[in-house]
Amino acid sequence: MLFARLFGALALAGVAFTAQAKTELLVYTAVEADELAKFKRAIEADHPDLDIKWVRDSTGIITAKLLAEKANPQADVVWGLAVTSLKFLAGQGYFQPYAPKGVEALDPQYVDSATPPQWVGQRAWVAALCFNTVEAEKAQLPKPASWHDLLKPEFKGKVVMPNPSSSGTGFLDVSAWLQMWGDEKAWRYMDGLHENIAQYTHSGSKPCKMAAAGEVPVGISFAYRGAQEKSKGAPIEVIAPSEGVGWDLEAFAIVKGTRKLEAAKQLADWSASRKANALYNEGYAVVAMPGVAKPVPNYPEGIAEKMIQNDFGWVAKHREMILAEWAKRYDGKSEPKQ
Repeated sequence: MLFARLFGALALAGVAFTAQAKTELLVYTAVEADELAKFKRAIEADHPDLDIKWVRDSTGIITAKLLAEKANPQADVVWGLAVTSLKFLAGQGYFQPYAPKGVEALDPQYVDSATPPQWVGQRAWVAALCFNTVEAEKAQLPKPASWHDLLKPEFKGKVVMPNPSSSGTGFLDVSAWLQMWGDEKAWRYMDGLHENIAQYTHSGSKPCKMAAAGEVPVGISFAYRGAQEKSKGAPIEVIAPSEGVGWDLEAFAIVKGTRKLEAAKQLADWSASRKANALYNEGYAVVAMPGVAKPVPNYPEGIAEKMIQNDFGWVAKHREMILAEWAKRYDGKSEPKQ
């Protein structure tokens, strides 16, 4: 009996020690919520000593949170956030430079050019339209093939778009239009589009979900969410407009000053691996490691060829000015913030 009690006590002590041995990493992310459990399982399966704690919100909200905490950073790692936000923060010395193991296998255009890099790319998310064919037929709407089709009078009150201040998807749209057409033409386009907008949402995926549910005929969103909703059976077409589509790069970085640097490096190493890139490809068609990506069901055909030449440096530099101008012109149609 004494031996059994002693053995039991030792076993409990072992369990307690194992639990204590885990390092909790606080990770800020804008990755879609329905993917996070999958990534947590995969990371912790390969690194049982890590305990990933996500703080998830839209890109603009996470970026604002990081800026608010600049004097006293709380996150250990920023993971799956728009590279335009990371470049903006990197310029303020927010991150700990680190070259993950195997980073040389990634496409150089998706990795910070500094040595060692301050951020490393994971995958691209790409703008797309979610077009509800059932609701469109009821309203006798033509299928839009271009961004400019959305300016037609029959689309008045029939389009929902993300607010670029809170949504990375909204911001990549606005920054892409500015890069494609220049200031004057782009703002004139947005003035016209605003006339047809029913509402600006604070989530990049919400316009597509609304279109999928039949709440609105057209949602300006991104290809991953459109493909997911169509795969679930929603009566939508996922369209890459003919003029070209904006995109941004999900990327990760280690926050400078983290007390869990070695654990953060473990996560960084995993995030640059082939295994991680294969997982990224389960939902996104463009990933940082060449030769990994396979076609994703229900993505618009040829969408990669429509991705614009994106000047991330220019976008990061002009981010605050773009958002201020957009808010001044259009914020009146934004949904209330929760």
